[in-house]
This record gives sequence, C-alpha cells and structure tokens, in this order.
Amino acid sequence: MNPQTPPTAPPSTANLNAWSRIARQVIGTPYPWAPGHVVTGPEDTRVVPHELHPAFHGALDWHSCVHMHWSLATLLLRHGAALDPAERQAAGVLLAERLTPAHLAVEVAYLRERPSFERPYGWAWAAQLAATVQELADAIPHRGGGTVVGSDARTWAEALAPLGEVVGDHVLDWLPRQAYPVRHGKHQNDAFALLLLMDAYARLGRGDVVEVCRSRALDWFAQDEGASTDDEPGGSDFLSPALTEALLMTRLLPQEEVRPWPGRFLPGLGEGAHEHLLVPPTVLDPTDGQGAHLLGLALSRAWALRGLAGWLAGPAADRLRESARHQEDVVLDHITDGHFMATHWLVSFALLAQGEGPR
Repeated sequence: MNPQTPPTAPPSTANLNAWSRIARQVIGTPYPWAPGHVVTGPEDTRVVPHELHPAFHGALDWHSCVHMHWSLATLLLRHGAALDPAERQAAGVLLAERLTPAHLAVEVAYLRERPSFERPYGWAWAAQLAATVQELADAIPHRGGGTVVGSDARTWAEALAPLGEVVGDHVLDWLPRQAYPVRHGKHQNDAFALLLLMDAYARLGRGDVVEVCRSRALDWFAQDEGASTDDEPGGSDFLSPALTEALLMTRLLPQEEVRPWPGRFLPGLGEGAHEHLLVPPTVLDPTDGQGAHLLGLALSRAWALRGLAGWLAGPAADRLRESARHQEDVVLDHITDGHFMATHWLVSFALLAQGEGPR
C-alpha cells in the first residue's frame, strides 16, 4: 500500500458480520447460474453447477464465486477477531467444505483443459484467493481463530496451491502473446488483472509471474499521458479504465517517477478536472445485472481514489478521499440488502475499497 495513504476507518462490526453472511449466502445459491462453459462436444452438454465446478459453484458465475471465497478468507484474515464467533465458525465451515483437495483438483483440471477460461479476471481473483488463504494459514498460529479455521487453513492453502500454479503458468503463456491491452471497464480490463496478479504472485513467491506482469504493464501503460475520461463511465462498467490504470502505475514505478505520473496522466484530478469520476454513477435499475455493475464502479473508484490520493497534495488529495467516502456510502445498502445481481459480488469490491486488496 502507498505509505502516504492514511488507513481507512475499518468497517463496523455489524457490516463485517453482514458481509460474511451474505458471502456465505450467495455462494450457497446455485441458481441462477452463468457457467461460461465452452461445450467441446455432444457429450459435454449436460452439466450442473456442483459437478462442473465443485469448489466454485454458486454466486452466479465462477469468477464471482472465487472472489466471494476470497472475501470470506479476507474477513477471517483481516477482521477475524471482529466477527461474531458463530459467524467466524460458519465462514470456516464453508471454506472447509469447498476448498478440499478433491474439489480443487477438478478445478485445476478444468483450467488446464481450457487455458483461456476466465482470462484474465477470474485468473486474477483465483491467484488472490490462493495468496490470501496462504497468508491466513501462516497467520493462524499467531492470531488464533475459530476451531475450524485453526485446523483447516493449512489444508485449504495446500489444496489451492495447484490452482495458483496453473494460473501462473497460464499468465506466463498468455502475456507475451497479447500485443495490446484491453482498456474498457469490465472483466477483461488488463490493468485491473495485472494489479491483482502482481500482488498475489509476489506473496506466493512466483517472481517469474510478477516480472512478466510488470514488464507488460510498463510496455502498455508507462508512456500514457493526458487520458481522456469523457466516455466514462460506460453503461455497464464496474471499473474506471483511467483510475485503474493510474493506480496500477503507482504500484509499478519508482517513487520519484510516481509523483509526477498521476498529474501527467490525469491532469487536474481533484482540482476540477475529471469531476464526473468523483460523482457516484447513476444506477437506474440495480436489479439488472449490467446496471448493477455501476454499483461496483462506485466501490472500485473508491479503491483507486484512495490509492491515488497519497500521491497528490492538499485539497486535491482531500477531494479524492471525500469522493471515495461518498461513493462508498451511496452503495452501502446494496451490498447486503440489494438484489442478487448486486449481492452476489459486491462484498469483494467493498473490501477493495477498504484497502483489503493489493497492497
């Protein structure tokens, strides 16, 4: 995390418990289901969620299920002491049921057979899950935890390790073959994926993956300047292309190069320019899956704005932090009390906004 960015106020205990409960609830909701399954032949057409993806079924789709598992692991790791004992135990039970060696072996085999499945968004979250559960396993002896969490975290980490390895191998194969970055505000946004991947593989000790991500990010983005944000947001964006790219570069460049970079890329941010990025997006129908993306956009903007604020000075930095708080507040009720098209994924982005993602 940018050392100049002050920590955010932690979520309330009530919110933490509610976020854990909704994560468990949506993971346990098998339908509706959007499998993203590419049928390879007539024998491959009869599939049900728990058979195709025994670890990651529920929460509408594979990537959402993965990052809602990450949400539970992150809540246990960062806020376990604040969770009610029964909720902490229930979160551990769910993770123990899903993150078994047998279940993860099926997921790994699926990814090996379909090397472009969920590239790059699902990959990035899978790597984050593997890294966070490994950190949880390492922390348990020092922090304690519920009975299930304490006894099983190491097992989860070992079961997830092959998933992290296959995703890392896919990244090494993919990035040299992609000439141009995807810059829109949805799942294929490469700046977002590279942020998550670099952080995860640094924690997992895969320097080769970190380096290929870093090299590609510099090739794609380091020379950018004067970003136009007039076409943001798109009608179904959950990321700001400009803010996400800017945040990525603050994590990549040497400190002396980072300081002028946001001003070169987004001149006047926090000083009257790009003001529409600081206003919560209008959501006319939060029950529509694509419209609900805009709720997540408010949270991902909050994440990026807090990260960028540390590289700005005085009133501009204050303006970014004020916007981050406001955009979070507007979305808060949707995280647990909204429609399934919002609740099946927003906890993860709320945690990002709170600084619980890449550091």
